[in-house]
Amino acid sequence: MSVTLDSNDNRPSVDHPAPVIEPPRTRTARTPKSTRGNFELYGWIFMRLSGILLVVLVLGHLLIQLVLDGGVSKISFAFVAGRWASPFWMTWDLIMLWLAMLHGGNGLRTIINDYAERPNTRFWLKMLLYTATVFTVLLGTLVIFTFDPNIG
Repeated sequence: MSVTLDSNDNRPSVDHPAPVIEPPRTRTARTPKSTRGNFELYGWIFMRLSGILLVVLVLGHLLIQLVLDGGVSKISFAFVAGRWASPFWMTWDLIMLWLAMLHGGNGLRTIINDYAERPNTRFWLKMLLYTATVFTVLLGTLVIFTFDPNIG
């Protein structure tokens, strides 16, 4: 194969065209169709975005609770009651709870998919995971929204 310069515009001219190479992931008759659609893609994107947001929320929480407000010795029922009197802190903690549980649940779902070999085992482990995640999110949300600082 020889390359020469075209006299009109100084671009290389090829005597023989390059062979056509098919893309490496073309669908063939034997390739199974995905039943999950884009769920795994959305899960992957969620993990990245929620991870970034969780870093900000958790580091902000630790900075405010442990450094600016006097450390662990100041945390008590009255401290939590004072914090949750503000809708800002209720929302902060609610978002942190939801993101942490969904982020962790999605990560554990991926681990179960990777390591549970038998479909029956995989199914029951994921059902246990989903039950624990939903229970914790609902219970935590209920506690945040129904917290009564005037108990007793």
